[in-house]
Amino acid sequence: MTSVHHRYLEVDGQRLFYREAGPKDAPAIVLLHGFPTSSYMFRELIPRLAGRYRVIAPDLLGFGLSDSPSVQEFDYTFDALAELTDGLLQAIGVDEYAIYVQDYGAPIGWRLALRDSAPVTAIVTQNGNGYDAGFVEGFWQVVWDYQQEQNEKTETAVRWALTVDGIKWQYVTGVADETVVSPDTWHHDLQKMARPGNDLVQLKLFRDYATNPALYPKLHEFLRTAQIPVLAVWGENDPIFAPAGAQAFATDVPDAEIHLLDGGHFLLESHLEEAGDLITKFLDRYLSPR
Repeated sequence: MTSVHHRYLEVDGQRLFYREAGPKDAPAIVLLHGFPTSSYMFRELIPRLAGRYRVIAPDLLGFGLSDSPSVQEFDYTFDALAELTDGLLQAIGVDEYAIYVQDYGAPIGWRLALRDSAPVTAIVTQNGNGYDAGFVEGFWQVVWDYQQEQNEKTETAVRWALTVDGIKWQYVTGVADETVVSPDTWHHDLQKMARPGNDLVQLKLFRDYATNPALYPKLHEFLRTAQIPVLAVWGENDPIFAPAGAQAFATDVPDAEIHLLDGGHFLLESHLEEAGDLITKFLDRYLSPR
């Protein structure tokens, strides 16, 4: 059994937590989590990949076990979170890597892929959008309304996503048997969301999410030009990102592998075996595992 190491590193004055496993000389894969979770979502996947790959799973600033400075102390944007992530990877000597992106991890991953150094070798997207297709209006309209105008009504509506009911909803909606999803997941996330001032961090990121679709044309050009290997493994019952978001990747990468599984937003909680098998086979085809 490969050991998983739990480490901290200071990057630009911020203390970031990350999980690391696998041989340092093996091809690297960086696991990028979404809202409202952390690298905790990869706790079962990391050991499956670590025998053949160097696996890095950071907690974004404001999430998990990383620092959570106030919005007065740090300007939370997806650009800034991507910069910190890049800084961490450079500091530990990871300059070329595949990415697994989910939810917020997707816009972080796209920014890394679009850097001048073009370090990304392959993409696994698990319910991580890169196209206008796939946004489920029932969820996103609340966010869009808040982005357009911040007032008591729009803020109250979007704050539901920070409650225990809102977080649990993300985990269990679309899962045929919700008893397979451990309550540890949403309670773990809730504890971190409840840190003093973290609600304002999350509200700031809800507003800044508007910058992500504007990045999509550059992403699409990159995908068309690089023809980088893409695996879209998707919970087809996701109430946030619909299957059209997965299928859209074939627009620019005709050979993209697209798999829709009978799960929800956090697919690893209900379909670890199936998703893990698809991910491992995909990486083995396109990288040179140890």
